[in-house]
Order: sequence, then structure tokens, then C-alpha cells
Amino acid sequence: MLRVCGRLAGVRTQVRYKSSFAVALDAASKLVSPRLLWNNPISLVSNEMNTLAKNIMALIGSGHPTLNRVSSYYFETEGKKVRPLLVLLLSRALSEIPLSERDRIGIDTSDVPEDPIYSKLSANTTMFDTPVNNISPLHILHGIKPLNPLTKGPEPQTQPGFDRERGILPKQRRLAEVVEMIHTASLLHDDVIDYSDTRRGRPSGNVAFSNKMAVLAGDFLLGRATVAISRLQNPEVVELMSNSIANLVEGEFMQLKNMAVDEQPYVTENGKKQLPASSKKLDIKEHDYRVPSKDFKEGMPHEELINLAFEYYLHKTYLKTASLISKSCRSAAILSGAREPVIEQCYDFGRNIGICFQLVDDLLDFSVSAKELGKPAGADLKLGIATAPVLFAWKEDPSLGALIQRNFSHEGDVETTFKAVQKHDGVKKTMEFAKEYRNKALKNLHEVLPESDCRSALEFLTNSIVTRKK
Repeated sequence: MLRVCGRLAGVRTQVRYKSSFAVALDAASKLVSPRLLWNNPISLVSNEMNTLAKNIMALIGSGHPTLNRVSSYYFETEGKKVRPLLVLLLSRALSEIPLSERDRIGIDTSDVPEDPIYSKLSANTTMFDTPVNNISPLHILHGIKPLNPLTKGPEPQTQPGFDRERGILPKQRRLAEVVEMIHTASLLHDDVIDYSDTRRGRPSGNVAFSNKMAVLAGDFLLGRATVAISRLQNPEVVELMSNSIANLVEGEFMQLKNMAVDEQPYVTENGKKQLPASSKKLDIKEHDYRVPSKDFKEGMPHEELINLAFEYYLHKTYLKTASLISKSCRSAAILSGAREPVIEQCYDFGRNIGICFQLVDDLLDFSVSAKELGKPAGADLKLGIATAPVLFAWKEDPSLGALIQRNFSHEGDVETTFKAVQKHDGVKKTMEFAKEYRNKALKNLHEVLPESDCRSALEFLTNSIVTRKK
């Protein structure tokens, strides 16, 4: 095993390679990669990214103009769009794997079924007809009569001259659109939950419209996304992407009520509100991941308590951020026909890059101004959320435990914690932690993807996560 140090877009990286041949191959790939790639990896999927918002607008169109305005609000700005970009680049990179090694399922090159707007099932229609003829007609889905002027048009279809050599399947393209819809819905909800004032440099949805409209628009986006997911017509992908929505909610609850430091599940608002306890009438099965009880944690050494807090934090981070990325990467691999080892590595890549992304997001909350960030800085502490920089500071200063447990609710708690993070290098340690996940993600790419411009672009994006400022 050789360890090499390389420079990619100005960022030093350390990645393990299997052999000297792999090292030479990697070095050669950097020499032949076009300079444009390192400045703009989006150029490799520019057509798909340029039509992303337009296609999404066709998917989410509503008969109500105000709902259209709210649900499209966040799509109007130039967001990072990292999630669909990863799906599209990964789809192209997967297409470099020989067809003979992509035989887990039959590769579906057909387009995504559209709304059969004015179609009526004939007497001769059977369950074995093409899927398009068996999808519920629009007047059933929308509860309106055909030819109504508010009727939503057909779903966007891929271009007639779809270039098979680009390697992105129509359903992988739709997957990228679905991912952005789910993510945007979560932003609308998050900004309400977190009382955010700004998003992407302008008033957040809840401020621009209202809490109620923002929540309803987020719900509407999720509803439209689930319809789009179902039309991918792959049960495994439908299950994965649908479950990613549930993961987002579970992760939000883990953040809302941090059971690693708070042993009272039915008390909120810093002890001011008592929630109704379970009636015990229903036998609710919990996941294998459980938070230790208060009795278990009493007398626990500080080091073990910190490890428990980090375990909880990373699991929450996976559910809130990395789940959508990892499950969409896994879905892209499934749709490509790739075999199990490739699917697993793609899932791990999404998980590792997702956790890396959130770790950097959390440290930027302490190190970048609100103007640079495009949203309020220091928001996590003000919301009572203990992220990685705080946990690293707590490891060195046990007295922070009391502040974390009361969600920084006393006067001066936020300032004290901020100073502790600076004193104990919480931001620097979080960055090093993020780089560990970055390196894991880079290794995932090298394990199963052939060398290509798209793999190089994925490497570039993975490295750029730890250098971003917003």
C-alpha cells in the first residue's frame, strides 16, 4: 500500500491507492484532463443542469398562482445544486463501466412516463400494456376536468436527440430533479423551524410569504416528488428515495431533542413545556440505534460521554444531510445496472461526502460572516444546537456540558461557548474531521469507477467541499 500526496485544485489530499500502477494512472489522468474541467466541472453535465429548474417547474406546476409562486421561490436563485450535480456526474461516471459488468438489472433507456392528460383507457387495455397507458389520468390525479385552463401540462421529456454516448439515462436525469425537489422542500421547512430570516442572500420563504405558506409549499413539493419517484418504476429506487424523506424528519427530531445529553424525551423548551407521554396502547418498534438511558449514562467517564455525543451527532447528520445524498447515489448506481459492490461503494461515497458537507457547514457557522454565508451566522448556537465544533470544545472543557444540556438558554451561554470553541480549536478540529470523510469519499470513487473526466470532476467536487465559504 502506498500513501501519496497530491494537489487537486489547490487542496492537498491524502488517498490510499492499491498499487504503483494506480498512482501512475491517477497522475496521468491529471495531465490529460482539460483545464476547463477544474474550473467548472458542471460543464460535463451542462445541458442537464441548465434544464434542471425548467423541468422541475413542469413537474410541480399547480393550478393556484400563489402556490406556484411559493413553491418555485427557492428555485429562482443560483443555489449550489450539489445534490443533482453529484447524481448526474456519478451517472456519467457509472456509464464508463462496461455493459458486460452492468447486468444486475436490465438497463432501462426509455423515457419517464408522462401524464396521459386526455387519454382514456380503452376496453382492450390490459395490465401488460406499456406503463404510460396504465398511469392514472390527470383528471383523477388533480381532481379537475380535462381541458380546464388550469390543467398542468405533460411532464418534461428528454430531448429527442438524447445522446446515448453521454451515458445519463432519462430516469437518472429525473432522479436528479427529484433529489433537488426533496432538498428544496426541506429548506422551506427548515427555515420555518429555525426562524431563519434569509436564504441564498434574500428573504427566506417564511419571511417573504408566511410560515403557513412555506410549510404548505414544502409539503406540496414532497407530494410532487413522490409522484415523480413512483414514475421511475424501480421498486428498489422508489423505496430508497421515499425513505430518504422519512430520514430527513427523523434527523430533524434528533436535532430538536438531543437525547445524547437530554434524558427527558417529553419535556421541551428548556423544561418549560411538558409533552404528553405515550399511552402504551401501541407497540412502537424502535430502530436498532438507541440512545442509552439516563441510568446507563450516570457515572460515565467524560471521554465515553463525548464519544456517545459524537455518535449521536453523526447519526443525526447522516439522517438530516447525508441520507438523501447517499440514497440518491445508490439509486443512480442501481438504475445504471451496476453490480452490488459498485452500488455499495456509491452509497458509501454519498454517505461520506454528505457527512463531510455537513461538518463544513457546521464549522462555517463559527468562521464566516452572515453576508458571506448567505444566511444568519451563529444560528446553530442561538437555536441551542451543539454541533461538532462545540463537541470538540466540550471534550477539552467539561464545564460546557451544562450549557449544552440547557441548550445555551441562559444569558451569556452563547458567548461563552463561542469563546470556548475558539480557545480549543473547535473549528480546526472539525475541519480535520471533515477531511477524514473527504478522503473516504475519494477512496470510494477509486475503488469502483474507471478513470474518466466525470470521476475527476467528482474528485474535484469532493475536494472543493472542504474549501467552500458558503
